[in-house]
Amino acid sequence: MNDTLEAFAAECHKILKLDSGASGIEAVREKLEPLLLDKKFIATYLGEDNDSARKIIYEDAELGFCILAHVFKGYNEAPPHDHGPSWAIYGQAAGKTEMTEYDEIGSHSDGQIGLAKPVKSYTLEPGMAVAYQVGDLHSPKRDGETRLIRMEGQNLEGIKRDKYQRA
Repeated sequence: MNDTLEAFAAECHKILKLDSGASGIEAVREKLEPLLLDKKFIATYLGEDNDSARKIIYEDAELGFCILAHVFKGYNEAPPHDHGPSWAIYGQAAGKTEMTEYDEIGSHSDGQIGLAKPVKSYTLEPGMAVAYQVGDLHSPKRDGETRLIRMEGQNLEGIKRDKYQRA
């Protein structure tokens, strides 16, 4: 782990240990944005030799939050989703991602797919990060290659999440 990631992770740990709520997550988001423009950091974790769609680069042993490097090639549009029991922060390092936020308008109980109504769309460009609290519905759309750092409040591998479709 390089010094920059180690220092960032330590700062995130300190912030989230004091406040794991919305204001703490927002403080972490603010700390992430300058890192998204750090050429050495980006080359180390999101450089041309990384083509992994999901790579955990740090997992906090005490608090459980994760820092991930994502490289997406070509077009991709995800359905509306939340991150189950976790918050998430998306940080754009290269390329552009169109993000859409939603309100849930139809139940997702008993295995049914929920309905989500779009309420806001915006474009993430390099150096920008956005935080989603537990339960916030959103979807990314990418027209070309993108590289981002995403954070999860816990490792979501294997965690079941509700499914939604756009209304």
